[in-house]
Amino acid sequence: MVSVGSKSLPSRRHKNTEEDSLMADREKSSRGRNKGMRRKDQKGNRGFDGDSNKRNQSGGASNVKPASKKQSEFEHQNQFVRKEIDPETSKYFSEIANLFDSNEVDLEERSVICGNALEETRGGEYEIATDYIISHVLQTLLEGCELDQLCSFLRNSATVFPAIAMDRSGSHVAESALKSLATHLENPDAYSVIEEALNSLCKVIVDKPLDMLCNCYGSHVLRRLLCLCKGVSLDSPELHGAKSSKALAKRMNLKMSHFDENENENDLQIPHQGFPDVFKNLLSGLLNCSREDMKYLQVDQYCSLVLQTALRLMVKQDEELLEFIPLILCCNSTDTKVEGLHIETEVAKEILESMKDNSFSHLVEVILEVAPESLYNEMFNKVFKNSLFELSVDRCANFVIQSLISHARDQEQMGLICEELAPRFKDLLEQGKSGVVASLIAVSQRLQSHEHKCCEALAGAVCSTNESRISIVPRLLFLDYYFGCQDKSTWEWAPGAKMHVMGCLILQGIFKFSSDIIQPYITSLTSMKPEYTIETAKDSSGARVIEAFLASDAAIKQKRRLINKLRGHFGELALHTSGSFTVEKCFDACNLTLREAIATELLDVKVDLSKAKQGPFLLRKLDIDGYASRPEQWKSRQESKQSTYNEFCSMFGSSKSNFPRNTLVSDASEDASQETELKNTRKEIKHHPTSGFKRHREEHARDKDEPFAGEKRAKQKKNKTSEATDKLVSKKRPFLSGEMTGKKRHSNKLRI
Repeated sequence: MVSVGSKSLPSRRHKNTEEDSLMADREKSSRGRNKGMRRKDQKGNRGFDGDSNKRNQSGGASNVKPASKKQSEFEHQNQFVRKEIDPETSKYFSEIANLFDSNEVDLEERSVICGNALEETRGGEYEIATDYIISHVLQTLLEGCELDQLCSFLRNSATVFPAIAMDRSGSHVAESALKSLATHLENPDAYSVIEEALNSLCKVIVDKPLDMLCNCYGSHVLRRLLCLCKGVSLDSPELHGAKSSKALAKRMNLKMSHFDENENENDLQIPHQGFPDVFKNLLSGLLNCSREDMKYLQVDQYCSLVLQTALRLMVKQDEELLEFIPLILCCNSTDTKVEGLHIETEVAKEILESMKDNSFSHLVEVILEVAPESLYNEMFNKVFKNSLFELSVDRCANFVIQSLISHARDQEQMGLICEELAPRFKDLLEQGKSGVVASLIAVSQRLQSHEHKCCEALAGAVCSTNESRISIVPRLLFLDYYFGCQDKSTWEWAPGAKMHVMGCLILQGIFKFSSDIIQPYITSLTSMKPEYTIETAKDSSGARVIEAFLASDAAIKQKRRLINKLRGHFGELALHTSGSFTVEKCFDACNLTLREAIATELLDVKVDLSKAKQGPFLLRKLDIDGYASRPEQWKSRQESKQSTYNEFCSMFGSSKSNFPRNTLVSDASEDASQETELKNTRKEIKHHPTSGFKRHREEHARDKDEPFAGEKRAKQKKNKTSEATDKLVSKKRPFLSGEMTGKKRHSNKLRI
């Protein structure tokens, strides 16, 4: 065995007395090891399988057998007899740990020590990897060894790799090995070696896949292995089951839907080509089980997480998804005459009932998220149609309905969803299922379908027919307080209470609609008392509602009516992280008088605002220093900016533009004469979309009796090119017909 320097540890098979004496001097107590290498002794399951949703894990369908019984059978079949580690081996790895803790080993010596120590584990990989103390050392060795040494360890331990992965300590060793393997993917020459090691592991795993799928530790290792085979980072969000903020934003239509071809922000980033054949063979082996076993796997918490990861890794790969999703749902038809996916009635009933289970509902959410259009349509028509409300009021299945609504494909599906759920908005809100309503509002805006019906249904759910709709917005801001009140007719504003997040999200979606259909909501918001408006602006969720209203296409006078209620409190709002955005939106939407008032209030708190996180940006954006030094010039700049902005909106804007034309001084610019002039300008631009700017330059030059620049250049080139042009024209063949022979093509002087 090779040894570099006196600090290198060779294998004990070649250990001499001199080296033993040297290491004895370095021996320390294992209690002195770095605490950073220790794993906390936690009770219960590990935290990586935690779910951010508040769904109770004990929930399930009434006719679905609990997965724990089947899981115990799998675990009982996989009991390994663990041998004790001899004291000499323990001492050897303890010496390595002490040596690494001393920080006296350089990189080259560390690599040699790692190789020697990994060679020492041969034949005892399971015992060493599952030892609580030595497993820490083994993790360090796997992270510091060379690729050939790492792959050799994986091949030697392949037969016991599932057992290592299902152990509390061994799972960390397995994950460290996969992480270390991923670091070598950047080397193209290493692909064949890595692929061979992965094949040896996967071959053993698919022999008894149910063991790892239903194990809390083994399932996490499987998810990491799937990511590695797909070439995705092991720290990718797709590895974790919890919903990300991006997913929620997309569901609420706060960001562009992933169905837009230009949207690729949420797509998986694949830095390496991965091993697609290994991935497909591994997933096929995991799903190669009986129909009875698959029913248990559907409702198993840990297996559900593995399948969710696999599906997310196959996003936009329709061929693979159409192959594996039917296997997961147990709906693969045996009828060869039926083309594509076909869900039978009995299978649809089973899926519908199992959807009330916590784990299976998470799985179906992901299926709807990644499903190709044909599969989504089949599930919509065969499983969900006419059962939307029943599932919407269920504790677990309502999240599936939110996913179904958010990924609706067309207006026809939106119509069916709206027809079934819109009349039941009040029931949904009373039972705390506001997420379903918010999803429906969001998809209505995205598909531009049934907006008026959704707005009317929501208003009717919050206010009865005999009540004034002036209180729509306050009740949505405090959605839980309002529907939790026994006598709703006596409900009043709840001062100091935190506003309802989902209610505020619903209002944000409402203010994205056209102002023609949301006038009751606009009137309700602008009619709130000043103290209520100020409290809304101070709340982190309520402030977003005000920002959404200011960004809507509501009338300028209505926006200024709301802004006037915040006067005297802009400095206070600017000191809040969320309030600073509201101040910025107010500044953009108001006239010069209100802008000056905002600048004055911010100038009073300039010192405190400059110390806040968001303060310097806001001070620069509104040019508060410029206002303090030269207020008249500041006003002039503001007028100039707004004038340019108005001209741009008048020339290039449209009736559906999100940038409504504004004015700083007064509303006099909105008189009929200017509107007529703007309409005429738009007509001219419409008839001559590409020649307006050049024609203006020609007329300007003509007024000064000066030749237009284009005419100057034409005259300069005319003499030089006239003869050559005549020759070319005589030889060219006309592009239309023979009737144009000998005729010159008419030149368009306005073409640019």
